[in-house]
Amino acid sequence: MGKHVVVGSGQVGTHVAAKLLAQGHEVTVVTRSGSGPEGAVKVAADISDKARLIEAAKGADVLYNCVNPKYHRWLTDWPPMAESFLAAAEASGAVYVMLGNLYPYGPVSGPMTEDLPLASANPKFRVRAKMWRDALAAHEAGRIRTTEVRGSDFFGPGASDQSYLGDRFIVPLRAGKAIQLVYPPDMPHSWTYLPDVADALIVAGGDERAWGRPWHVPTGDPLSFRQMGERMAALLGRPAPRFARLPWPLVRVAGLFSPMLGELGHVRYQFTAPFVLDSSAFQTTFGVAPTPIEVALKATLEA
Repeated sequence: MGKHVVVGSGQVGTHVAAKLLAQGHEVTVVTRSGSGPEGAVKVAADISDKARLIEAAKGADVLYNCVNPKYHRWLTDWPPMAESFLAAAEASGAVYVMLGNLYPYGPVSGPMTEDLPLASANPKFRVRAKMWRDALAAHEAGRIRTTEVRGSDFFGPGASDQSYLGDRFIVPLRAGKAIQLVYPPDMPHSWTYLPDVADALIVAGGDERAWGRPWHVPTGDPLSFRQMGERMAALLGRPAPRFARLPWPLVRVAGLFSPMLGELGHVRYQFTAPFVLDSSAFQTTFGVAPTPIEVALKATLEA
């Protein structure tokens, strides 16, 4: 058993810490508030404080970056935190496992694979691309060992209130009310199950075959909002859900007053054309398959 330091206790970090504890590992959870699951060592720290994170990561075998600042704060919050993570990984010798995402690819045609260029022109998404390039450069220079694990939009137990398939989707579905969407309901889209994200991060941290390159979390076949809603409704024994589309001009006006709504325009391309994640490389290399969709949706509804 080793020492694992999980930074961030949100929708992914909580799952990672819980799984590691269940496996019998020593787990330290680092957050700004000092929160974390029972059984973990809890450390309150400002992640941008390099010395503090170096101290928290001392003796670690694996260091997980599961932090996720609000989208509208990426330009200001990510750079100093990224520097802290690199410093802590180098000082501790821990394998640095980054929770990534698909934004740096930008709009693509066809399924997304890990060898696609990080070509997004969006300044916020370029920050994430730079984080990976900097970590990879440090890896190639022999200063650290690192990998990045990327997933599509998350769903599942413990999903944040910003999840497209969270309460704002499930509550009206249960009540038989129309589900309000800002995007088309029938576009194929890849959805990544949160426990599968945690499993992939843990596998990547403990297997040297994962180091030095990015990976995609095992993710099932793409399904539209309507298809996901129909499958949830069937599990609940309810009729197929109805959908109400919010006019995009109205969403743009609302975005002037809500930072989060204002960010929706940056990711709209992901929902107005097929958005498909290819995770075959991870599945083949490590023998890990995504959780079957009915099992994942049942756990999501029960949570």
